[in-house]
Amino acid sequence: MMTVLAASLDPREIVVICITIWSLIASLYTFFAFARDKRAARRHRRRTPERHLHALELIGGFPGAWLAILVLRHKSSKPSFLVVSFLASVGNLIILGLITFVVLPLFGS
Repeated sequence: MMTVLAASLDPREIVVICITIWSLIASLYTFFAFARDKRAARRHRRRTPERHLHALELIGGFPGAWLAILVLRHKSSKPSFLVVSFLASVGNLIILGLITFVVLPLFGS
């Protein structure tokens, strides 16, 4: 079934599907990493390093990070963290824009 579906898709569609799935998985993982860190902070336990949280944002988990920042209110009052999160998000969006408007059109239809 999967082979038939993949055979009927344009290479551009496969790239979009892969990026979407990656983003969903990375966002879920990032959200739970933020939630785990918030829980550790409340319990005065060992915390997740900020560089690790930012790395998760950079690999595509930035939507999950922002959801955690807004919903869980984790790291929401730390300006330096928010600036780096914003820059990671902008970087991801630029890369997605380049893929969408520069790379994928090169494949043609």
